[in-house]
Amino acid sequence: MDSAPMHILNLPEFSFRLQNAKGQVMLFDEFRKKWVVLTPEEWVRQNMVKFLAVHKGYPATLMSMEKKVEINGLSQRYDLLVRERNGRPLMIAEFKAPTVGIDQSVINQAIRYNNMLLAPYVLVSNGMNHYICQLDIEAGSYSFLNDIPPFEALL
Repeated sequence: MDSAPMHILNLPEFSFRLQNAKGQVMLFDEFRKKWVVLTPEEWVRQNMVKFLAVHKGYPATLMSMEKKVEINGLSQRYDLLVRERNGRPLMIAEFKAPTVGIDQSVINQAIRYNNMLLAPYVLVSNGMNHYICQLDIEAGSYSFLNDIPPFEALL
């Protein structure tokens, strides 16, 4: 089954392997090497991860998806973490479905996740709008960048 987009996104178009299983559309995640349920948020995650790898040079080996992090004693799950080659967190990302607006609460969610990791960059996207911030650790503040930089520019 070839890929047919759930929703046209504000990203280049990519191909994905899809299949139906028990009444659900499944997508083969090339990075995690497994079939995942295709939800609107997963569609955004898959397209953004492929965009970062193909168009921005982010190494697949330095990206991890949907891993747990403990925040204020609660187990949470970030959508994407990009690491530097030395293993330090470089960018954390939070993805929402295309129909979910990106507002301050979504950005705050990603920043809360980052309070434990202290990645220098935070990316938030619903596939239509993409926001990336840079952390100034000394000032304890974030500033928005105009575009998602290539991997090498973040190092």
